[in-house]
Amino acid sequence: MQRRTDIRNIAIIAHVDHGKTTLVDCLLRQSGEFRASQLVGEQILDSNELERERGITILAKNIAIPYRGVKINLIDTPGHADFGGEVERVLRMADGALVLVDAAEGPMPQTRFVLSKALEFGLKPVVVINKIDRSDARPDEVLNETFELFVELGADDALADFPYIFSSSREGFATHDFNERGDSMQPLLDLVLESVPGPEIDAEAPLQLLVTTLDWSEYVGRIAIGRIQSGRIARGQRVALLQAGDVEQPAKVSQLYVFAKLGRVEVEEATAGDVVAVVGLEEVEIGDTISDFEIRRPLPRL
Repeated sequence: MQRRTDIRNIAIIAHVDHGKTTLVDCLLRQSGEFRASQLVGEQILDSNELERERGITILAKNIAIPYRGVKINLIDTPGHADFGGEVERVLRMADGALVLVDAAEGPMPQTRFVLSKALEFGLKPVVVINKIDRSDARPDEVLNETFELFVELGADDALADFPYIFSSSREGFATHDFNERGDSMQPLLDLVLESVPGPEIDAEAPLQLLVTTLDWSEYVGRIAIGRIQSGRIARGQRVALLQAGDVEQPAKVSQLYVFAKLGRVEVEEATAGDVVAVVGLEEVEIGDTISDFEIRRPLPRL
């Protein structure tokens, strides 16, 4: 086993209205990945029609931010316990969790479920106390409340001793001292690289990829999204699709994409540890394993 140093896979955990979408918008804006004019009337994460209607984030999105030679895959999580199945599947793609908490409101009940699962899976947390620009912000107290929540949820000593930072995504800065205004989000990105490990992989093992999300295109049909747990996957490769009820189907990868900035980039091959989108598997379902064709080893379904 080896650890990749060029990728970080991080889930974002936040209560509704604690600034998740604004934070990601800000990170991308500062990395120069889109123009402000592209944001008119629409924020990046909350793009699904049902989400706009309900004002919550349901379907997990994948956004990749390049920073200092590392690709940071940001994996959005549903903000409500109603979507518990998806929460668990999404967290399986991550090695760390960005825990976003409002500096005035503190940790909220809806955050508990997702955070409890992240701790259960041993994800390395980075706590962001956001909205410190609010007139009623109480960042010190909220930090203590967050620590108490970690302890209450059974975090061990290592996870409860979490790294933290303060931010105002609206004003575009992160800072280690809430009494000192920062000038960019760079301290947050640095903290992520320092605190969250890269994925531990075996690139030479047989291919295993758990399908955690499905997308759809009118041009190519179903698109399977997930993290490569082991091995490699390539365009044109014959694979086995391992499904519920011990059903095994032969399949072929017709197109392969990795996430880059706000979109996807087609590649010839991808290696364990990265999150990919696979085209060509017409019968694929969430929870299926995309496996090496010869050595077929299903991953646990969630």
